Amino acid sequence: MPSFKIDTSTAVVFVATAPEPKMVNKKTGERAVDRDNPAVGLSTVGLLVSDEGEGNLYQVTVPETGLPEGLAPGMPVRVVGLKARDWENEFNGQKRHGISFRAVAITTVA
Repeated sequence: MPSFKIDTSTAVVFVATAPEPKMVNKKTGERAVDRDNPAVGLSTVGLLVSDEGEGNLYQVTVPETGLPEGLAPGMPVRVVGLKARDWENEFNGQKRHGISFRAVAITTVA
């Protein structure tokens, strides 16, 4: 499925939830890895993005190599290469769908 770039150049972005490892299977502890570089684990970060008077909370997947140390809730950040992608799957006869968000990196604002 295609992905779409999201322009955050005029937005104010804050960390809402600290990075957590993204899991493929919580029961087995299998962690999600980057498709382009399987040696790099993926993490999920909650970001509050405010632009033009609207604020939204996004759960964004980021490779570990794109995360600075010490990200904590409330920190202002910049998002590099943010993209949205729609998804759909079927599990136990139920169809589910949504939008996933992925970024190349998150950087702190000095």
